[in-house]
Amino acid sequence: MSLFVALLARELRLSVRHGADTLAVLLFFALAAMLFPLAIGPAPETLGRLAPGIVWVCALLAALLPLDRVFGADHEDGSLDQLRLSGLAPPAIALGKALAHWLTTGLPLLLAASPLAVMLRLPSERLPVLLAGLLPGTLVLSLLGTLGAAIVLGARRGGVLLPLLVLPLAAPVLIFGTAASDAAAAGLSPRPHLLLLCAVLALALPLCPLAAGAALREAE
Repeated sequence: MSLFVALLARELRLSVRHGADTLAVLLFFALAAMLFPLAIGPAPETLGRLAPGIVWVCALLAALLPLDRVFGADHEDGSLDQLRLSGLAPPAIALGKALAHWLTTGLPLLLAASPLAVMLRLPSERLPVLLAGLLPGTLVLSLLGTLGAAIVLGARRGGVLLPLLVLPLAAPVLIFGTAASDAAAAGLSPRPHLLLLCAVLALALPLCPLAAGAALREAE
């Protein structure tokens, strides 16, 4: 456990040194969402109806931006080999990387989603449902992104392959997240869709680090 905490602390220190990465993610998130009113018009009713889908799509795309650095930088400078020799199992390394990705990318996106949804005229009573879905959703995106980053590690054009690998896997998260907000808009309970999101998280939490750890061993 102490090695895992040390790994997480290391990742957070590196993210502070490369704070521009988090800023770039937030700027992309905001700018991409701001393009939708220009394309579909400024009508409050239309924007309010589409706001959850806009926020989910922009959050998914923004979460992909820093994934090439999850293992890539450590692989290039040899730090990944040192992490393997530290005594941490490869799945534990992958889990630490995924948690660090969520803390530096998913959590800022979650915090930025609220003002962005208000800007898109999302009714205030639907905002808690959107945030309740984004919490497990962004965690799943970090786990899937870490898995994808481990699979393409060392591959030629890995930066091109990574989104093609992660986006299809993230489709259920997008579907259940937007369905929860649509159910709330229709006066129905969003609980089934939120529970499905939590079920996806419960599956991804053990499986993604194990699969990513196997990919790291193959990349040696």
